[in-house]
Amino acid sequence: MVTVREMPGRRYKTYLLALLMIILASNFFDRVALGVVLESIKADLELSDTQLGFLGGLAFAAFYALMGIPIARWADRGNRVTIIAVTTALWSAMVALCGTATGFLQLLLIRVGVAVGEAGCVPPAHSLLADYFQRSERPRAVGIYTMGAPLSLVFGYFAAGWLNQLYGWRATFVILGLPGLALAALARFTLKEPRGVVIEPPTTPRLTEVWRMLWGNMTFRRMLACLAISQFFMYGVLQWLPAFFVRSYGMQTGAIGTWFAASAGLCGVFGNYLGGALASRFAAGNEAAQLKGLSALWGLHGILSACIYLVSGHQAAFVCLGLAIMALAATNGPFFATIQTLVPSTMRAMSVAIISLFTNLIGLGLGPLAVGALSDATHRWFGAESLRYALLALSPGFLWCMRQIWRASYTVGTDIAAAQAVSLCDDVKRMSSSALESAASAHERRSMA
Repeated sequence: MVTVREMPGRRYKTYLLALLMIILASNFFDRVALGVVLESIKADLELSDTQLGFLGGLAFAAFYALMGIPIARWADRGNRVTIIAVTTALWSAMVALCGTATGFLQLLLIRVGVAVGEAGCVPPAHSLLADYFQRSERPRAVGIYTMGAPLSLVFGYFAAGWLNQLYGWRATFVILGLPGLALAALARFTLKEPRGVVIEPPTTPRLTEVWRMLWGNMTFRRMLACLAISQFFMYGVLQWLPAFFVRSYGMQTGAIGTWFAASAGLCGVFGNYLGGALASRFAAGNEAAQLKGLSALWGLHGILSACIYLVSGHQAAFVCLGLAIMALAATNGPFFATIQTLVPSTMRAMSVAIISLFTNLIGLGLGPLAVGALSDATHRWFGAESLRYALLALSPGFLWCMRQIWRASYTVGTDIAAAQAVSLCDDVKRMSSSALESAASAHERRSMA
């Protein structure tokens, strides 16, 4: 049986949102730092572009995606605050250990440990937010939460760029990893799990039931396809962009970090907030209108992404990068808020984990590896500029994502109504079960009397 504690006031919900956002930023720090220090790691450990792509891609993504499933299963029935605290402590310690690696294999194994920890961040957090914020509030709340990702670009690129230039890549990982241990303690002792009693096993749907229901949801399938493909291009680009500015413009990591923080980071923060706020204000409860707006943003992002590699001069390239990131970031709040409304309440963490499984195996797993391999393969023709053309080849893919999300806007209303009907049936069953238990307890007390 599930009982829900009385919801705290707005002040606590603001604190919850802020802390989860900061934890999400910490979750992304190491991926941002890895992109900045790739050239330093390559020189120190004598690695190829393909090895670097594997290190930051498939090796990390496989464990990140697969571990998300059991952790999300735990989150849909257990204490989500404990999950977030434990996994935050794990990934923070492992990020710091990256600085001790002396070879490719050792760094690879430590990155696997980072991936296992980071898998426990996003699914339980989205599930918590869906419990604390009503449907009309969710786009804005999720938009603020996902600001953690561009905030990691602001601080991660700036800090990693200058730390690497001044102290080296090893010290960079140690300094970025250790503060996460304090965040883990803060989450454990200050956040509250709104479930008064943990869900008993029979109440939580089996994984096969969750998958059948989600796969039968046309809108969910289209949104999953859109995000998986867009993540392939996005992670492939973000992993290699710092190296692109090093090779094509001869910039040092300190300057690159500053430029990335000012363009991609700040524009991403603004885009996340603006997308969620506008959706909650002008299209609250109208997911179809929200998805049509997201479709236009994905198309705009694709065009601006191509411009990064076609303009002359690093200043113009960073301007295009900032605008492209702003457009893409504005999709986060409405997109994930729609996912949480689109699925029954007992499947919220699992739905995010399934999305993470596909998007990370396809996106984070194959995107950086594909760019690295394409750069190596075309080096004989383009020389030092091979990375520029490898990245340019990814840009048109965002137009396919635009089409998928536009098609999803026509089915989302029907699918949300179906999900709400399932949630209502589950609530009725739980209330009936609770009433039967209460009646049985009363009968037992009368018998004893």
